[in-house]
Amino acid sequence: MSYRLILIIALLAPIANAPPLLAADTSQASATPELTTPKQRLDTLFSELKRERDPDKAREISDRIRIEWMDSGSASINLLMQWAAKAVESNRKPTALDIFDQVIALQPAYVEGWNQRATLHYQMGNHRKSMSDINRVLAIEPRHFGALAGMAAILTTAGEDELALRAWEQFLDIYPAERRAQEQLGDLEEKLAGNRT
Repeated sequence: MSYRLILIIALLAPIANAPPLLAADTSQASATPELTTPKQRLDTLFSELKRERDPDKAREISDRIRIEWMDSGSASINLLMQWAAKAVESNRKPTALDIFDQVIALQPAYVEGWNQRATLHYQMGNHRKSMSDINRVLAIEPRHFGALAGMAAILTTAGEDELALRAWEQFLDIYPAERRAQEQLGDLEEKLAGNRT
């Protein structure tokens, strides 16, 4: 398994490791009771993520962001997402794809429906479809660092190093403590500098 594939799986909120959700997760919300809406909680978490320089603490914040993203606010959609995750885990990718299609049709503004389908398309080698879904993710949530990591990986595979570099820069503007993203950015900067000399 290539480093790039490991990176994309790690950063694109892996389907197989998605936390089970049947109802809204209140464990994190209780820590900040004054933040009542998902948008308010996300805005606060993203502010914390941008300021945090310790990679372990930043990872905890990013995990809390992923939990917020995963909760659609609908028990039915959350259940469909769990079924899709189980289908992916048992290597029934076409079934998972059908379920993600249903999730998107039922709740087109739900960012993780698009993101998880983008991840699955990537795993199936459908990079064009994955990129299309990533663009939808970023239209809904421009701070989606997982989608930016996926975009960077696809662009790197396509030989679009300068565009991949920009995607990693956007990623690190949102999530500056992520070491693997820092390494990817450094590698691309070195490669592009070498190409210019």
